[in-house]
Amino acid sequence: MEARRVVRIMAVLVAGAVALCHAYRTISDEPAAKPAYGPDVLHLKGVRDIEFGDTEQELLRRGRLDAGSAPACGPSLTGPSTVSPVFADDRLVLLWASPPVRTPEGVTAGTPVDQAEAAYPAATRLIAPPGTYRYDGLLARQGDRAYLFLHDGRTVRKTIAGYADYAQRLFDEGFGTC
Repeated sequence: MEARRVVRIMAVLVAGAVALCHAYRTISDEPAAKPAYGPDVLHLKGVRDIEFGDTEQELLRRGRLDAGSAPACGPSLTGPSTVSPVFADDRLVLLWASPPVRTPEGVTAGTPVDQAEAAYPAATRLIAPPGTYRYDGLLARQGDRAYLFLHDGRTVRKTIAGYADYAQRLFDEGFGTC
């Protein structure tokens, strides 16, 4: 009778230990649903509560697009002031950013190119067409999104994030004065 009691207690303890280990593994091994980025971080989903794919109307309704501004280059965001949106077919497809806004890896305009390459070792080097005044680039793709860093060979001059196809098109076709 005493042996049965010891076996039952041991079985309960083992079952409890297994359950505890499983609960710990489940909680600690699952990635966070949404990484916590600071307000001045441009990531591959967007910046702050502005996400790629948002419509102009959505951003206006949420107060993230300045309804009163009608600059020649298109609408502007209500914040951060150093980020400019690019829309195609009424959807946000790219964001141009200037300091203090930076990528999660710390890259922004003014970052040395070698640091940008170290932060994004799989980035593709893009060469501007000869005889143009366009910058060379680094295109760091991740799925259907990318960072495009336009640079002068020494320093990142422009930081852009958004849909990879639009970033590639921007580099291939150039951009206007905006």
